[in-house]
Amino acid sequence: MTETLSERIEQVELRMQTAIRRSHRRRDEITLVAVTKKFPAAVICEAYSLGLRVFGENYVQEFEQKHPALSGLPEARFHLIGHLQSNKARQAAELFHTLETVDSEKLARRLNEAGKLLEVMIEVKLSPEGAKAGAAPEELPALIDAIRGCPNLKLTGLMTMPPWNPDPETTRPFFRRLAELARNHQLPQLSMGMSHDLEAAIEEGATHIRVGTALFGPRPKP
Repeated sequence: MTETLSERIEQVELRMQTAIRRSHRRRDEITLVAVTKKFPAAVICEAYSLGLRVFGENYVQEFEQKHPALSGLPEARFHLIGHLQSNKARQAAELFHTLETVDSEKLARRLNEAGKLLEVMIEVKLSPEGAKAGAAPEELPALIDAIRGCPNLKLTGLMTMPPWNPDPETTRPFFRRLAELARNHQLPQLSMGMSHDLEAAIEEGATHIRVGTALFGPRPKP
């Protein structure tokens, strides 16, 4: 029998609570970002009706098509968690509350010029994978200064996307490294961890976990 969304939300919550107890943290320290890329607006509305409030999307154009159907969700917060090209910055600023993937001074300037108050995180590249986006750790001081010089941007933390591996212990060192960088730069928020490794991320200090498959199942085929 297929599990309902309500049952999957409950299962994710139980996993979170287990990791929270192990790491002596509090539930209110951690935001569950429900990743809804490739799912229709109706799925977001159902998740909202079941209590979820923060949603992550990867693509500006895809979310722009869904957005009109979400006007009845007044408490929903939308995060962009996919790579953002600077030429789509203004469009993204209109659609999202938080941009988790700022990785250059140019992109920060473009978002600032959109004239809307936005929360942003810096995406940090901690692996040599060519396909991964993000700023290198050594670029952080200059990028942090640049963002803090943008009056419309509020820098809240760091985000990373480790190389995918089914073993959470393989990704744990990436989470630990991001937490260290955040402490060094006095940034309070850490967006890290997904469906398969959310426990390790919570144990290493995640404040935002990005969960798609464990909540919604496999993404629909185009």
